[in-house]
Amino acid sequence: MNMNDHRDDSISRDQSDLSHTEQNKQEPKQISHQEQQLLETPAIKETASSAEIEKTAAVKKEKKRRAAWLSPILGGIIGGGLVLGIVPNLPSEQHKMEAVSDTKQVQSSNFTSAPLKNTSSVADMVEDLEPAIVGVSNYQASQSSQFGFDSSSSSETESGTGSGVIFKKDGQKAYIITNNHVVEGANKLAVNLYNGKTETAKLVGKDAISDLAVLEISSSNVKKVASFGDSSKLRIADKVIAIGNPLGQQFSGTVTQGGISGLNRTVDADTSQGTVEMNVIQTDAAINPGNSGGPLINSSGQVIGINSMKVSENGVESLGFAIPSNDVEPIVDQLLAKGKVERPFLGVQMIDMAQVPETYQQNTLGLFGDQLSKGVYVKEVQSGSPAAKAGIKSNDVIVKLNGKDIESSADIRQILYNELKIGDKTSIQVLRGGSKKTLDVTLTKQTESAS
Repeated sequence: MNMNDHRDDSISRDQSDLSHTEQNKQEPKQISHQEQQLLETPAIKETASSAEIEKTAAVKKEKKRRAAWLSPILGGIIGGGLVLGIVPNLPSEQHKMEAVSDTKQVQSSNFTSAPLKNTSSVADMVEDLEPAIVGVSNYQASQSSQFGFDSSSSSETESGTGSGVIFKKDGQKAYIITNNHVVEGANKLAVNLYNGKTETAKLVGKDAISDLAVLEISSSNVKKVASFGDSSKLRIADKVIAIGNPLGQQFSGTVTQGGISGLNRTVDADTSQGTVEMNVIQTDAAINPGNSGGPLINSSGQVIGINSMKVSENGVESLGFAIPSNDVEPIVDQLLAKGKVERPFLGVQMIDMAQVPETYQQNTLGLFGDQLSKGVYVKEVQSGSPAAKAGIKSNDVIVKLNGKDIESSADIRQILYNELKIGDKTSIQVLRGGSKKTLDVTLTKQTESAS
């Protein structure tokens, strides 16, 4: 068994703190060497792009109710089904999610929604769905060496595997949904079909924040397209099954059964785009490395989620998570149309104030009292960006966005990605030299040249 199949990203709430002032014994107005290095600290870069996924007030309220019981055990995500705990040899993308919608799903033209006619037997349902479930192999370049010397020749080796589900067939092409972390860093992608045939796949588009990707293959061997259901209709204890390839092709088509354990669960995740919140379906159906990207299916034989992660820690069992189908569809529509997801763009580089030494906050930023260690420090403002046009400057501290208090850069992304859309006008409150200023900003999408 190739244990490199254990691939995934890591979720981590912990961030490296800059040392605090106890280690710096300089005079009050003297800036320490550490503080002088602050402006050279790698900032969390606020990223851009994506249309808002609509949420009702009830979901917004639920999102604030973070699953605090999860935080002590979330350590990492394994790439076939997220596993908490650091796992080697995983793709270098993380998990992230858009918000679950409780509103009635508007079916996209890219998805079918008809339930199976005969769903009285789980075995019949699995037999019907099996042709729509695939394995995904991620091949990456490896440098060969001989006698201890690097060779100029390189080859592609399988660095990890995941699962996927065929959701659309259009003429000579068929399309597959999987996780972004399953395909991240691939030089080549191969799709293993139910009949044992292998197809080379083309990456149509991917999105790190939602952890979704779309692949294209020839439809010549595609016999089945999966139907998608309305995840907003799910209830606690509904029966579900997961189908995928745990640990790779050796166990392809593995079926596990369970129920819906929780809805609207919120998990913080570190991604290449910064820390974002994931809203996911919780299930006790077994999800293992290699299951990532495979479907979570309701009793009508419809896909109601894309399996993405699980908690893996001693003493913890049956905590798996899937991206709700109502969140998947609008993201996939954008990936099909544009190859990417467009989200509102602000245009700042940020450092959480918890990472900024207190003496720097006092002596350089002019903060005092209850202003200390709150909000997000603006390290740099991109020229021509919405932030620059609004008058935001380096050394400002963002403390409110869209009327909501900001404690970290994750809060800013949560509001940008889930509550605002491209073209919206909103307000930002900053601290500048200890004084509050409220600025108006009009959000745009990120340009190709923006970083």
